[in-house]
Amino acid sequence: VQLQASGGGLVQPSGSLRLSCAFSGFTLDDYAIGWFRQAPGKEREGVSCINRDDGSTFYADSVKGRFTISADSAKSTVYLQMNSLVPEDTAVYYCAAEGVAFPCAWVSDFGSRGQGTQVTVSS
Repeated sequence: VQLQASGGGLVQPSGSLRLSCAFSGFTLDDYAIGWFRQAPGKEREGVSCINRDDGSTFYADSVKGRFTISADSAKSTVYLQMNSLVPEDTAVYYCAAEGVAFPCAWVSDFGSRGQGTQVTVSS
């Protein structure tokens, strides 16, 4: 299992970014996949996840209505569209995957993780 996240950067408050996670070694039929983030001095926070086995998606309360997760099986890529960004969204964002038996709400504990991509929201 390999995961490669990209798309982070510096953005002004209320701006948008789209993160991408290219994956290999598994299919979305067998793995749930999503994102968690970690800000300096804070614990990991599950952000969003998609599980095609049971059709579920997960969003943290802090990002509901602003972030959207999507998956393109043909491209083996998962995306996180982040809109209306606020400074509190500043963190390193990680892509993670785990077998479909694991609930999406556990995405911050998923065992397979890629390197992080830094998102900084600041004016």
